[in-house]
Amino acid sequence: MDNGPSITITQVEGYKFVVDFGRMLPSLAVDEAPPIGGGEGPYPEQLLVAGVTNCLCASLMFALGKYKQDGGGITADAKFQLERNTEGRLRISGIEVAIALGAATEAMPRIDKVLNQFERFCTVSESVKAGVPVTVSVRDRTGMLLT
Repeated sequence: MDNGPSITITQVEGYKFVVDFGRMLPSLAVDEAPPIGGGEGPYPEQLLVAGVTNCLCASLMFALGKYKQDGGGITADAKFQLERNTEGRLRISGIEVAIALGAATEAMPRIDKVLNQFERFCTVSESVKAGVPVTVSVRDRTGMLLT
């Protein structure tokens, strides 16, 4: 995966990390929620849900523009459930995204066409739904591959 975008995450202390998105964007402090972490930034589950929600909103904006519809602005609320799997480990078991448009349906005569396809434009939600393969390697300070 050498050709794709990348990020760098560096531990600050405990469960607090800094996410570096590259020279063009500010870094982001992330942390686990108490009691594990200090709650000094969003935690991983929130970042995943924010990515899904943001991508869906952007995809909706794209589809509205494609059909020349003015949505009057977009607001979204997202909720997610955490449940333990059979091994007793927490997993996100569902994400609910509620998107609100600022315009009334009557002002968007082609909204049906928008709604029929906007989700398919969303890279993140479609990838999460499908289950994204994740490859992990761990190296020590000398570069020796541990896993």
